[in-house]
Amino acid sequence: MSQQPTNGGVSFWYSEIGLPQPRPALPGDREADVCIVGAGFTGLWTAYYLKRTQPDLRIVIVEREFAGFGASGRNGGWLSAELAGSRDAYASTHGHQGVVDLMRAMREAVDEVIAVAKDEGIDADIVKDGLLHVARNAPQLQRLKDGVRYERDWGAGPDDFVELSRSEIDDRVRVAGSLGGMFSPHCARVQPAKLVQGLATAVAGLGVTIYEQTTVTRIEPGRAVTDRGTVRAPVVLRCLEGFTGSIEGQKRSWLPMNSSMIVTAPLPADVHDRIGWRGAELLGDYAHGYMYAQRTADDRIALGGRGIPYRFGSKLDDRGATQQWTIDALTALTRDMFPATSAVPIEHAWCGVLGVPRDWTATVDFDTASGMGTAGGYVGSGLTTTNLAGRTLADLVLRRQTELTRLPWVGRRVRRWEPEPLRWLGVQSMYALYRTADRREANGLGHTSRIARVANAITGR
Repeated sequence: MSQQPTNGGVSFWYSEIGLPQPRPALPGDREADVCIVGAGFTGLWTAYYLKRTQPDLRIVIVEREFAGFGASGRNGGWLSAELAGSRDAYASTHGHQGVVDLMRAMREAVDEVIAVAKDEGIDADIVKDGLLHVARNAPQLQRLKDGVRYERDWGAGPDDFVELSRSEIDDRVRVAGSLGGMFSPHCARVQPAKLVQGLATAVAGLGVTIYEQTTVTRIEPGRAVTDRGTVRAPVVLRCLEGFTGSIEGQKRSWLPMNSSMIVTAPLPADVHDRIGWRGAELLGDYAHGYMYAQRTADDRIALGGRGIPYRFGSKLDDRGATQQWTIDALTALTRDMFPATSAVPIEHAWCGVLGVPRDWTATVDFDTASGMGTAGGYVGSGLTTTNLAGRTLADLVLRRQTELTRLPWVGRRVRRWEPEPLRWLGVQSMYALYRTADRREANGLGHTSRIARVANAITGR
């Protein structure tokens, strides 16, 4: 009988480096120039650039657990230029060129993160070998071709997204059933817990005060109310992503969508020989219920996808523990894509939440009158996006007119999610439809399933 993998404990990434010693909690009422709620990547990057630009700012970050406890320390480690959401939604306010500018800024942000990590001495297993997407049936192959054309329509050059033949994909990584693929150079492999912990150390070293073990219950103009006192500041920034619903009155702002991961034991040499994957390319596919994977620095396969997509009432996981059927499903997918791993143990499983706005499109917002701001709604594509959002939010707070503050995701207004049980029924239905569409396509359907198009239409995705 195979040994059960470790489940939860925040994430495998933290099992590698150990959970951090918590910083002190808020010792009572405090005053600051800027109060940031949430010590994930968005809050940390915002504080980093604020302090770099204006060193005399008194900046306080308040965090319920420890810096990087949420998605920042649990994600798939894709430092990619992918940005979730509707290009048309962005273009509706800023035109085609606005979206072209935003996508170019995303590609540049990949190199910005790498540069900061180098400057700050953060060793996070970063290797920029690009991103591969593989198509495993005819509908996926058609979506691949459509996707390359789509990116070029939005300003990508011929080298930004390159279509690959089956043999060209196989030369990089051998995925069972591969028919072809796509390569983009704008992606790096990252160990996310190392990166977020290194960034938190750098931010603290700049003089930013991070209070951990402190629960913010209410955010209002001029103050953040916690279980340990109140932080008063003319600028209060909500940087909570999937945890936004924990704040009073915010249950319907951004949905906490769940995503889960598993990781294998290090691959034996003979297994590695059959799979290839000698580089550090990230790997995705064109299924509707898509997967995402990386080859870790110590030769494991870490692979993720959707488990239970949403818990009723915006409930959250218990320190990363996921459901057994999700572990089984991700294990089966790993064995299906890489049959050579059939005898390689799965050592760890975990999950996390990502923030999903009602239109599935990210936003950065700051109101100068109230001093309140936020950034998020990355829908699972946040590792790079948080850096661009943090730089943008910092410019907005400092009232600087820059190229970043003119990007089309600034100041967007999105309607709220429906009350329960409607939002639970909607999300469950959507993913049931996507799973059905994927099964139909895998069983020989020659075109993208209409069921998936229905799912997109009814959810506003």
